Amino acid sequence: MRVHLTATAAAAVRRGHPWVYRDGIADGGGHGSKRGDGKRGERGDGKRGERGDGKRGERAHRGGAAASGDVVELSAEGAPFLGRGLWDADSAIAVRVFQRTQAPPLDERAIAERLERAFALRDGWFAGRDTTAYRLCNGEGDRVPSLVIDRYERAAVIRLDGDMLAPWLDRLLPHLARALGARGVRSIGLRARASAAGEDADGKKLAHLHGPPLPDRLFVRETGVAMEVDLARGQKTGAFLDQRDNRARVRALAAGRRRVLNLFSYAGGFSVAAALGGAGRVTSVDSASAAHASAQRTFRENGVDPAAHEFVTADAFDFLEKARARGDRYDLVICDPPSFAPSERAKPRALGAYRRLHTAVARVLDRGGILCAASCSSHITAEDFLATLDDATLERDDLRIRAIHGQPEDHPTLPAWWEGRYLKFVVLE
Repeated sequence: MRVHLTATAAAAVRRGHPWVYRDGIADGGGHGSKRGDGKRGERGDGKRGERGDGKRGERAHRGGAAASGDVVELSAEGAPFLGRGLWDADSAIAVRVFQRTQAPPLDERAIAERLERAFALRDGWFAGRDTTAYRLCNGEGDRVPSLVIDRYERAAVIRLDGDMLAPWLDRLLPHLARALGARGVRSIGLRARASAAGEDADGKKLAHLHGPPLPDRLFVRETGVAMEVDLARGQKTGAFLDQRDNRARVRALAAGRRRVLNLFSYAGGFSVAAALGGAGRVTSVDSASAAHASAQRTFRENGVDPAAHEFVTADAFDFLEKARARGDRYDLVICDPPSFAPSERAKPRALGAYRRLHTAVARVLDRGGILCAASCSSHITAEDFLATLDDATLERDDLRIRAIHGQPEDHPTLPAWWEGRYLKFVVLE
């Protein structure tokens, strides 16, 4: 099936952007891509596509709507071929672009070759680093749109963004099992998406796909530091692997610090890093008491007595208000909240929340202290985020930017895909 693009969408595809939104599909484009009643993303007579000629990843188009996972060819005015991608019938992103060349065909072999390339890169990146948890495939950043694969020791967890690769999983699984098995991975699971009804009665978000059953929890290592990961019920695929390098930075920054505050501490990755770095006392604040239990097990696994530190179950804003009233001061604060801007529409409200949070944090940061402030929303640019850390917001003029970091090498992105550069980790001193 052919999908005709607007000039703007075509220009983005030529630059290497991997997404085509529904409003990037041109009306009356022809080439077998008829528009029906003018609604975004609906085609022809509304029938879901069927595979007609038996070719891998291809189907004969008879004027019906494409099904999620169908291969489509992209065209535009003056450009009969722009590339190939997979159709998503339900997402605002109608097509994920895989290829910009005519050959080879887009099939499971082509995707498996890209996955092998991604895996081979990690073989080199993590050799000798005493790290057993990292991202094996970062979707669009590894030229395999929507497919995320994270490794945790001998387990791999897959997460899909959208429905377009779901029909391909059965065909890709043998390739994955062979390639990952050769690297010591024995079990493969599939993580339920936040929007999908994938949790079972016990709150588990993980389905078994291959190999021995996956453990609910396990310990992994990050540059020699043990960390408990909740595969069954944890965030993302189990852990925030994109903050691995920043946790190592916090460990170095914590040397000689008397009091460290870790807000939105979750499973305590930054907390144990600070404790191992030499911090006198680390206070971890999170609204989930179960997260503190995981953090304390991580402390013990690393030979650190959690009783020497503090774990507070509270709302971060409320905690900061009470800490200021008590006169508490910290000489290192890590602030890594969940995404405040899940959509562009939420951006103004999110920026206001960041400002309120950073004002409150600055009020408990001691003179000479270090503030590590993070944002994980792609809708908040680096400049947007820095504006929430200016002198007016922090109500002080003694801090300067020491460094700005993003996600690590196993979370690669593309020059034209700005959405992939989502993580901001700003160190002010």
